[in-house]
Amino acid sequence: MQDLISLEIITPLGMIYQGDARLVVLPGSEGEFGVLKGHASLISSLKAGIIDIEKSDSTHELVAIDSGHAKISETKVSVLAKGAVWVGGNSDSEIAKRLEEAKDLIKSMSSDNIALASTFAKMDNNVRQK
Repeated sequence: MQDLISLEIITPLGMIYQGDARLVVLPGSEGEFGVLKGHASLISSLKAGIIDIEKSDSTHELVAIDSGHAKISETKVSVLAKGAVWVGGNSDSEIAKRLEEAKDLIKSMSSDNIALASTFAKMDNNVRQK
């Protein structure tokens, strides 16, 4: 039995993502950080970027956020974001469309070109691996 942590990503428009994950990597305001089950409780502000969700079968799902906060306990990660786009879908065209929406969301929130390039490269690489 794997140790999974519960994850929920919520915006003012409602629930964007809900599920269990082996590892969640969050774009913290002081840099990216990973969360596994049993993590110390904390609250962190989040910057525009990608939430990388590693599922129990080692596949990854990505959710782009513009900014927000994460509340972390030993068993759950709750993300409250102003805006979020799940980068996924059932077809290449659907995934490509969501990828562009995610990039637009992040571009609208960040003027740091180096951070943008790094985030976009991560998004493109993870989507191509599927």
